[in-house]
Amino acid sequence: MRGEHPKITASNSSLRSAAEEQSMAVAEASRESEWKSKSFIAALFMGEWDIDLAFPFPLQNPEDKAIGDAICRDVDAWARKNIDGAEIDRVGKIPEHVYAGLQKLGLFAIKIPKQYGGLGLSQTNYMRILAVIGKYCTSTAVLLSAHQSIGVPQPLKLFGTEAQKQKYLPRIARGEITAFALTEKEVGSDPANVQTYAELAQDGRHWILNGEKLWCTNGVIADLYVVMARTPDRVENGKTVNQVTAFIVEGQWEGVEVLHRCEFMGLKGIENGLIRFTNVKVPVENVVGDVGRGLKLALATLNDGRLSIPALSAAATEELAAFCNLWGKSRVQWGRPVGQHEPGMQKLAYMNGVAYAMDALASYTAQLSDAGGVDIRMEAAAAKLWSTEEFWKALDMGIQLRGGRGYETDRSLLQRGEASLPLERWMRDTRVNRILEGSTEIMHLFLAREALDPHFKNAGPLILGGTTAAKRQAFLRCAAFYPVWYLKLWFGALFSFFRPYPKFEPELARHLRWLDRHSKKLARTLFHQMMKYRAKMEYKQLLLGRVVDIGIELAVMGLVASRIQGEISEGREQNLSRARYWLKSRRLVVKQLFHAIHHNDDQLCKDLATGLLRDSPGLPTPARLTLQPLPRIFGKDLTQTV
Repeated sequence: MRGEHPKITASNSSLRSAAEEQSMAVAEASRESEWKSKSFIAALFMGEWDIDLAFPFPLQNPEDKAIGDAICRDVDAWARKNIDGAEIDRVGKIPEHVYAGLQKLGLFAIKIPKQYGGLGLSQTNYMRILAVIGKYCTSTAVLLSAHQSIGVPQPLKLFGTEAQKQKYLPRIARGEITAFALTEKEVGSDPANVQTYAELAQDGRHWILNGEKLWCTNGVIADLYVVMARTPDRVENGKTVNQVTAFIVEGQWEGVEVLHRCEFMGLKGIENGLIRFTNVKVPVENVVGDVGRGLKLALATLNDGRLSIPALSAAATEELAAFCNLWGKSRVQWGRPVGQHEPGMQKLAYMNGVAYAMDALASYTAQLSDAGGVDIRMEAAAAKLWSTEEFWKALDMGIQLRGGRGYETDRSLLQRGEASLPLERWMRDTRVNRILEGSTEIMHLFLAREALDPHFKNAGPLILGGTTAAKRQAFLRCAAFYPVWYLKLWFGALFSFFRPYPKFEPELARHLRWLDRHSKKLARTLFHQMMKYRAKMEYKQLLLGRVVDIGIELAVMGLVASRIQGEISEGREQNLSRARYWLKSRRLVVKQLFHAIHHNDDQLCKDLATGLLRDSPGLPTPARLTLQPLPRIFGKDLTQTV
């Protein structure tokens, strides 16, 4: 028996179900409505090619780099002796001596300020350290990243009171491990469905927390959690508004239980699980930020939190490319090295080109983060989306180039005396990167919403509907803005042919002029599609994905041009061929994406999928299992092992 279709109701001139309306309201209320600074990528979607936001290419300052160099050397030397990624993958556990060693090096407190007992390092050095650890074991890098990028330290740094920082940051610096608890069985990317609930106790001194959280990385051993929970709704302008609040919860409190340790395709060593909270008494002073601002906190935390994955991806891609260069020269088939056959050449060119581009994007976003006061929401999301997608392509190419050896485990290769790189383990470990911390699909929608923000602010009531007064005001704003802006897109594209770029080499200046013209073409295209579909634009997700991909490609090309110009100016040209290849090859990608906006199979996909879902009975309702709590071991017990 098929379930009922949700009732479609008109709201703001769009067709949404009540559930969709609620989810969209929560998402809108959670986003950062104001921009702290001008964004390179955001400006690009409006046709403003402002390369000055990325040139000169921002570099880590020498003093901070020297600090990072020293600690990375120490971490690398320790990891080489103590972290066996293949064994962790085989056994499915990170050994206690690794936890203890990480703690001794201070790596559970990399970004915690020194006044609270941490190392007080920059975002850039944090990312460099994660890359060093990731070279030996991805599970161990994820342990550190989940603990510090989205666990308790980062929300406390951004939103915590001084009392909260004084209470918890020193404990974390001493080795307590933290986790971020948002996802539930029915809640992935849609936080409006959060069922975990907290209600203020009658004494007014505690919140009573009940619910379950799934896929909580570090949750099995966490001493501390950041838990996102529904709190009583509030009424705003006559409408009921869902509220989600962030709480600090201690793992040893009564009612906190681990029900299951999850097992995955890869990342075998992570302590990820299903956590249950039953009548947990949370002191009112453990609310992080304000009541009802939990999702704003989560999104702000993820701006920096998402930067870990691009850093790890960039480092791994560089290592992959270097190894494949060796293999491409050493492996001979049909009388010549595989790297000299055109298919091999193509793979080597792509892997080396994307490694340079990916590192440029990761380094740029890290420097933006360290600058402070810079709005990096679009840059962070773009880095996460693009790096994970491109790393997956590069890894697949590396495995293909290696042939059977790419499919064989590194342990097996070593046992029979061959050089190895753990490509098959990397593939299992990193497949999840396109899913966690905002899936590729969600990142497309997130970036599309931010790209459309100027248009919504100017023309929102005309596009989505609104009161007569709101429409009148929007009409006046549009009359003042769009005629001039639209003409600038056309005339600006024409004038871009003559824009000099005197600080760039002639070859690079030609690419920048091309990028300028195509940023304006992108802005026109987005505007045309918005006017064509209006309120239905939110359902054109494949179209929006292509628009976002074009914007990211243009931005990365600009960063590559900026970075290589800086190197040339310093007399370093060893990366010029990589940059030259990348800038030329991605022109073709951008052209294909523009072509696909008007020539695609989107409607055929929708028609086919609609029919398939109509005829599908859907999965049966799973049986409700009664899970018994697992014996607990806490992070501090592992990190303080002698």
